[in-house]
Amino acid sequence: MTKKPLRVASLFCGAGGLDLGFKKAGFEIVWANDNDSDAVETYIKNIGDHCVLGDIEKLDIKELPKVDGIIGGFPCQGFSVANTQRTVDDSRNTLYKSFVKAVKLGQPKFFLAENVKGILSLGGGAVFNYIIKDFEKAGYICTYALVNAADYGVPQSRQRVLILGIRKDLAPKKISWPPKPTHEGRQISVGSALAAVPDPDKPHKLKNHVYSQFKLKFNGYISNRRVDPNKPSPTITARGDHKGGAMIIHHPSNTRRMTCREVAIVQGFPINFEFTGSMTSVYKQIGNAVPPPLAFAAAKQILENLS
Repeated sequence: MTKKPLRVASLFCGAGGLDLGFKKAGFEIVWANDNDSDAVETYIKNIGDHCVLGDIEKLDIKELPKVDGIIGGFPCQGFSVANTQRTVDDSRNTLYKSFVKAVKLGQPKFFLAENVKGILSLGGGAVFNYIIKDFEKAGYICTYALVNAADYGVPQSRQRVLILGIRKDLAPKKISWPPKPTHEGRQISVGSALAAVPDPDKPHKLKNHVYSQFKLKFNGYISNRRVDPNKPSPTITARGDHKGGAMIIHHPSNTRRMTCREVAIVQGFPINFEFTGSMTSVYKQIGNAVPPPLAFAAAKQILENLS
């Protein structure tokens, strides 16, 4: 008898990087939500029409389908170390409460929450402790780890916090977390990852292969650093300005900025994954995403814990 796949709901799903990894690991994504219309359109085009557009705080969480797991990366701008204006009372920091509410009401077997490194230090660590306690009060044994996506086959140095919660009645005596790195000591360089990508200024057939014309600078800031082609790429961010590309990092040739397609490759998206919206919107969707290879590793480790 074939075992049914575990059903998952995805909150703050964006373009679907986290969902892609879970699908590849054998999970069934039955419901997803985001408030970015372009991201939802991208999601539906590539993953499925179960994605709902809307503000999670205005949706009736009681109407979520019954699932085995809830996953998501709640908005991180208020937590990010890249945000120099971050404060404990940033309104975006409270969106995790919608996540907690969904977990508390639905009582799935597990949840996985992804966020930026800055969440650990905000308020001297007090904010993160509140978040963990809220999930524990909902009935879960929680553990977390700071991981680097480059250790899981992503050609990018990207540190993220992965919080895993398993319902108390199902939790093993010792939760195995984080996922075991697959590329530790043999990380993929950005130069090799993009070596076969055609020149965007010459005829090609790739979707989203356009790039910001924002002038190159070499002043050491996150989007203006010289990129070493022999190392993983610096962190891909979602930040930018009205011109669309101030925060887009250099191509490893250091002669132009990366195209949307190249940034997607560096994030671990499949070459045929097509994004919708303006160039600015596409850069943002990709920068906000969880790298699918990291999501896949996390999903496999969750299965191991539940078995």
